Amino acid sequence: MTDDAYLFLVDEPTETPGVPPSAVGALACMETPAVRAWLNAQHASEASPRLRLAPPEHTGAIPEEAERLPVPLTDEELSRLRHRTAPEALAEVEAELLAYRDCAHGRDEMLARALAAGLPPHRVAELTGEDMAVVRAAARR
Repeated sequence: MTDDAYLFLVDEPTETPGVPPSAVGALACMETPAVRAWLNAQHASEASPRLRLAPPEHTGAIPEEAERLPVPLTDEELSRLRHRTAPEALAEVEAELLAYRDCAHGRDEMLARALAAGLPPHRVAELTGEDMAVVRAAARR
């Protein structure tokens, strides 16, 4: 397995691994000279229905004869790509985990601010649903 995602071209865009790059959103790699030159050499554009993008763990499923180019993705871009290529049931769970990550970001700082403002630890635990041990640990930070 490689650490790179791959752009690749297929003859028949149905039933192929990966997704159209546009399905992942803006990708910095699409503006690089290497990708632009590769697309130009392949007589393809970013909008081509033949153009696909696969995450590193799916590169083994790329057809052997497919023209391909390794592309670096940021962690966020790779996360979006993996989300788009996951089976629907997994994609739903991933979306929930991403929402949890977003709402839990800064949790300890928020707990510490609430305690510093004078809310008693038991009330902070009650309002947040956090365990008292978590609330007490935030007080020590």
